[in-house]
Amino acid sequence: MIQAETLELLEWSRLCQHLATFSATKLGSIASEHLPLPTSQAESINLLAQTKEAYEIERRIATGLSFDGIQDIGEAIERAERHGILSGEELLAIATTLAGARKLRRAIEEHPDLLVLSELVAQLRTYPEIEQEIHRCIDERGEVADRASIKLGEVRQQLKGTRSKIYQVLQGILQRQSNAIQQPTITQRGDRFVIAVKQSHRDSIPGIVHDSSSSGATLFVEPQAIVSTGNQLRQYLKQEQIESEAIRRTLTEQIAAVKSDLEILVFVVTTIDLAITKARYSLWLEANPPRFINPEETITLRQLRHPLLVWQQVHEQGSPVVPVDLLVAPEIRVVTITGPNTGGKTVSLKTLGLAALMAKVGLFVPAREPVEIPWFDQVLADIGDEQSLEQSLSTFSGHIRRISRILTAIEPVKPTTDPPKEVDFQVESASCLLPPASCLLPTNLILLDEVGAGTDPAEGSALAIALLQYLAQQARLTLASTHYGELKALKYQDSRFENAAVEFDDVSLSPTYRLLWGIPGRSNALTIARRLGLKEEVIIKAREELGEETSEINQVISGLEAQRRRQELKAKEAANLLTQTEVLHRQLEQQAAMLKNREQELKQKQQAAVTEAIAQAKAEIAKIIRQLQQGNATAQDAQKATDTLQEIGDRYLPPSQTSKTQPNFQPKVGSKVRIPKIGQTAEVLTETNEDGEITVRFGIMKMTVSVADIESLDGQKVQSEVGAQRIAPVQKSEVKNISPNQSVSPVESAKMPTIRTERNTLDIRGMRVNEAESQLEKGIQQAINHGVLWIVHGKGTGKLREGVHVFLEQHPQIDRFELADSKEGGNGVTIAYIR
Repeated sequence: MIQAETLELLEWSRLCQHLATFSATKLGSIASEHLPLPTSQAESINLLAQTKEAYEIERRIATGLSFDGIQDIGEAIERAERHGILSGEELLAIATTLAGARKLRRAIEEHPDLLVLSELVAQLRTYPEIEQEIHRCIDERGEVADRASIKLGEVRQQLKGTRSKIYQVLQGILQRQSNAIQQPTITQRGDRFVIAVKQSHRDSIPGIVHDSSSSGATLFVEPQAIVSTGNQLRQYLKQEQIESEAIRRTLTEQIAAVKSDLEILVFVVTTIDLAITKARYSLWLEANPPRFINPEETITLRQLRHPLLVWQQVHEQGSPVVPVDLLVAPEIRVVTITGPNTGGKTVSLKTLGLAALMAKVGLFVPAREPVEIPWFDQVLADIGDEQSLEQSLSTFSGHIRRISRILTAIEPVKPTTDPPKEVDFQVESASCLLPPASCLLPTNLILLDEVGAGTDPAEGSALAIALLQYLAQQARLTLASTHYGELKALKYQDSRFENAAVEFDDVSLSPTYRLLWGIPGRSNALTIARRLGLKEEVIIKAREELGEETSEINQVISGLEAQRRRQELKAKEAANLLTQTEVLHRQLEQQAAMLKNREQELKQKQQAAVTEAIAQAKAEIAKIIRQLQQGNATAQDAQKATDTLQEIGDRYLPPSQTSKTQPNFQPKVGSKVRIPKIGQTAEVLTETNEDGEITVRFGIMKMTVSVADIESLDGQKVQSEVGAQRIAPVQKSEVKNISPNQSVSPVESAKMPTIRTERNTLDIRGMRVNEAESQLEKGIQQAINHGVLWIVHGKGTGKLREGVHVFLEQHPQIDRFELADSKEGGNGVTIAYIR
């Protein structure tokens, strides 16, 4: 069969052997070595989907899918169905396979997005009850365990006692008759226990002789004293065998009852292992998944490598693999490859053939993405020399015989007289986007090496042209290597033909094994002959015979090759420049991100430092206040506290705050000022009075504030002599005994703007005093930036108000406090001013 011949010519079996080395089980290894070729594109697409999902799950799981315990149980379940009794090892193999399949199913079910593999394992039935029963009855050595049945346990106890009795009797004989014993050991002949007795002392130990040594000097005798016990032992052994066999028969019948499900299990596990094997091999090859194209798309195989040469390079220290580019337009049906011998023409043919087969069986193709190739119904090849002395075949005859078989295999099926059937072409070929007629285009790949060779050049050339023109009608794509110049001209006569050439380096006078498209190749026979030492006068005479026309054609081809090399060099330089630009762009992006992160880190550190400094300053200030509150403070103590506060301010305030203080700012009527304590910008309504105060307006509100509490919009402070003579703020001691009906003077209440918001209002009505204190502490800390806290405690009995006032009186951060006016809640609300 020509298909089998082609697989042999392409060394497909070698590739399958390489593939099998990546299998996890014997089942997968056997399946890999005997890969069947799919008969439909839908089957190939499904196989590719399995490989893709296997590739993905291998990437997700660090250790890959585990097939531990899974064994080839096909023969065992077949024999079980035929009523054979399985051995303990076979039963144990089935149990471990059931457990392994269950673990495999669970691992795949953790990835429900892998639809094809999930659908496969959904068919699995792993029968844990059968597995458990096998493990109960069969031990790790594959023997039937004592626990398998009560009867078996009893028989083995009797066996043990009988053996012990036999050993005791024989040990006594060995001690008493030591002079008659050749070796003081107890051995067995068959299922009988014997001792080695000297021939000369045969009568000293009566019994049955079961064997003798080769010299006859030693007899293996079963003493008469244990014969009856040995017979009893044999009966127990028979009972043990019968009971063990009964247990194994019962287990075998359970296996036979679920044979169909076990066959499905073997099929599914083998399919998954085969998909994993393909994925691992594809990963090793650095291959990419192919896409089957429709007739209007270009075949795209860039940097395609021969998989067997890759293996040879890695495992057999072979030469580096030179990839080829195969870009075939949809209208091209025949590509003729020309060039010198040993230039890589045959390798190019085989590489494409293997790539088509790999895609067909669900393997990734060792080419750069995208990998786009047609689905070929048949891949047929005539490669190599089929010369046979036995069959009286010349090289030419061998080629013609094989080509004849190829033409027969691709011959269109003649239409029958039956009426045509309706065919849903959308179902038949999902990738065919053309009208139904276009789906009938031939889908064969034909590979011909040295087409027309081995006979008269003129006749061989004519035969090759006729053959290729026929194949242009009957095959999807034909690749043919040749030396005939006439075939190079077909491209310019028929748009279905294309030329390609294997590159030849004129400097080193050796092939580069690269494939060049669009130009014919030179055979370079005279150049190679010169390199191999042929006489120069012969080379010169040969050039004269070729004529000037041939020489000019070769010069044109040489120029085209040089131009192609220059273009490729420039393209390579441009690609390198683009790569460098992309690397530089990524580096700049990384540096920008690092700088941004660094800036954020510095801001966070600065904010943390400022917060810590504020907290430390507040703690030190609170400590000074507590010291002043203890006992009677003298003027010296006050001065000392003032100096300490000044020192704290110098230590914690940033220099920028003091540098903004300018002595030349004077607020004028109509100018804009900022009030930092309340975070508002206001308009000045009056001049500074003798108390160092002005009236300002923001929004619809008017307020009288000290000039010391305002600043210009650019941060300048007011330096006023009057400011030092301001009326002192109301102290806590002055409001400590304010009665509910007593109000604070307007002058006192104007010292600090008191604007009530949700953020500086604390409602503690209904709380106990001890509960309110914790809320007060939180409210004070939250209202520090507002400078004032409104505390709603309600009127009631007045105990909560008194508790609040006691707490405020003792708090180091409270400057003063007062009851709100009647419009704001009267004696049900206390206003606390925060330092």
